[in-house]
Amino acid sequence: MSPAVSSASPQHAPGAPVPPDLPGLDRIAEFWCRGLPSTPRVHMTSFKTIRARAEKRKGGPKALDKLMPDKPDLKRLARLGDDRILAEMTKRVFCAGFAWSVIDSKWDGFEAAFLHFQPAKLSFQPEDYWEGLLRDARIVRNGAKIMSVRDNAAFVQEIAKEHGSFGKFLAKWPPSNEVGLLDLLTKRGSRLGGNTGQMLLRFVGWDGFVTSKDVVACLRDAGLDIAEEVKSKGDLAKVQAQFNAWADETGLPYTYLSRICALSVGENRSEH
Repeated sequence: MSPAVSSASPQHAPGAPVPPDLPGLDRIAEFWCRGLPSTPRVHMTSFKTIRARAEKRKGGPKALDKLMPDKPDLKRLARLGDDRILAEMTKRVFCAGFAWSVIDSKWDGFEAAFLHFQPAKLSFQPEDYWEGLLRDARIVRNGAKIMSVRDNAAFVQEIAKEHGSFGKFLAKWPPSNEVGLLDLLTKRGSRLGGNTGQMLLRFVGWDGFVTSKDVVACLRDAGLDIAEEVKSKGDLAKVQAQFNAWADETGLPYTYLSRICALSVGENRSEH
């Protein structure tokens, strides 16, 4: 396993100016890009200790390496079509609070019903198309989630117009400011807040952390003063700052840090 983050991934230190290659962001995103709120410094466990614990639980360094996700690939992310971004947004929205296996089993129906998630096509569909989806047995017929697809199609188009494509936009956004990206998804997208936004970023291949139960338990055990469920901006800022520190310490991608953190605590399973 190569520990280094791709040199193509820009880093944005707290307090630095807004990156010049991110034009058109709304004022909320611009605020976040200027840097995270300062948080009190506390003595935290070294990531070397956390990794050693994960290796012991999973059968050694090589066994742990095999449990790591694919390395973040910014070039692949930049090439990802807007239809695939919207498809993943939709899957994450529908999976929220629902059995993922059910959504996966019906996914071919989702693709057909939602016109293979072409944002421009969906944006021009009349009201009777959307009303018809409420009776379409090929999908899960949740009205609010169905309408989120229309809203997110417009959102994807807006970002693509500003940056060339949604994938290019994501590829430029630094992992050292995931909280800013999550805030933007919440403000400009539909039903993309909280864990849904984090899982969207994870599944499209963006390099970030996930505040799962085990990750939060790891952070709290390491000395970070956060709630058992990370929901507030203050706690998210603390989590971001700690992952930034661990990234500086190790040179590892944030996805690796998050996965290793999860594997170091809780139920002894291979994924988080």
